[in-house]
Amino acid sequence: MTTDFSQDAIATRAIHAGQEPDPTTGAVVPPIYMTSTFKQPHVGQPVNGYDYSRSINPTRNVFDEQLAAIEGAKHALAFSSGLAAIDVLLRSVLRPGDRVMLGNDVYGGTYRLLSKVFVPWGVNITTVDVSDLAAVNKALNSESFALIWIETPSNPLLAVTDIAATAAIAHEHGMTVVVDNTFASPALQHPLELGADVVAYSTTKYIGGHSDVVGGALVLNDDELAEKFAFLQNSAGAVPSPFDSWIQIRGLKTLPLRMQRHSENALAIARHLEELKNKGEGIEQVWYPGLESHPGHDIAARQMHGGFGGMISVQLSGGKAAALKFAESTRLFTLAESLGGVESLIEHPAAMTHASVSGTSNEVPDNLVRISVGIEDVNDLIADLDQALAAATK
Repeated sequence: MTTDFSQDAIATRAIHAGQEPDPTTGAVVPPIYMTSTFKQPHVGQPVNGYDYSRSINPTRNVFDEQLAAIEGAKHALAFSSGLAAIDVLLRSVLRPGDRVMLGNDVYGGTYRLLSKVFVPWGVNITTVDVSDLAAVNKALNSESFALIWIETPSNPLLAVTDIAATAAIAHEHGMTVVVDNTFASPALQHPLELGADVVAYSTTKYIGGHSDVVGGALVLNDDELAEKFAFLQNSAGAVPSPFDSWIQIRGLKTLPLRMQRHSENALAIARHLEELKNKGEGIEQVWYPGLESHPGHDIAARQMHGGFGGMISVQLSGGKAAALKFAESTRLFTLAESLGGVESLIEHPAAMTHASVSGTSNEVPDNLVRISVGIEDVNDLIADLDQALAAATK
């Protein structure tokens, strides 16, 4: 049976999945079980399996069930950060000698984890433009890979990868297909439905949605792989606290509504910035998959539903100096790392989130500014970017 991924169905699951009223009090909102351990009536016989909160906690279980329901998946596992989730995934799937096909435009922290931690452990990485099926095929014809890592839209250049087509090719070669779906969120894109094996999230971003929690998650359908993840999750212990889980439960309930506003605002801003580019007013390039000029627009329109997300990247004609001045001159957009909160953020990836890829094949252009569009009034946001651009082009 195919999961209903209409925006209405997603919104209903976001609010109701795992949200049964508390059986003791009737509380509509599930309580926060702020406990490290649980009383056992008999030795080795925990109540409903609850023995220790690193291993299992009722609040975390609610978040897992809620996220799995939105994704249309059998399993979701929450972690203390996005990188903690990625670490467990990689250690569960890879062994020394394996090779990873890594997109040439990915989050700097992912590249750092692979290149600085897993490469010394004996894992090999090859960076490929995974949005280019010809480049993927060429790499597969020259080397053997255990896993392909896809971000779509990618961070920070917003490249779009055809998940279904790429997964089909990768599976022919016996590869595990992982999609980091953080930029799109489960409100807009469903990689498992398109053939991915595992979906990874930094739940810090759109799922939490309010810049007040750090978390991560892995979502999948494979029972055996989920068991491996759960074993290492418990053994290594990188789990979210009950309070962090509760904060993310609350954030996830409004995700579909927020993503609609993020997407509407971002599309309006991207179109405005593209108009400035066409007029030669300080903009070299605008990257947003909702623009028809974006090279991956048709694919994004096919595999994303309900919007194109809230992330825009823009390259300044004046180079690095103009990009820095632009990022530092906004008033409503806050200069800060991270993304996906209700408030708008702006940053310079080459010096901030992607500094770790400097000097590598994944290096980010130094005239690039990444914009996380919030849910404020779009006219106020456009006015702020206009005055910042004016300051950067004096």
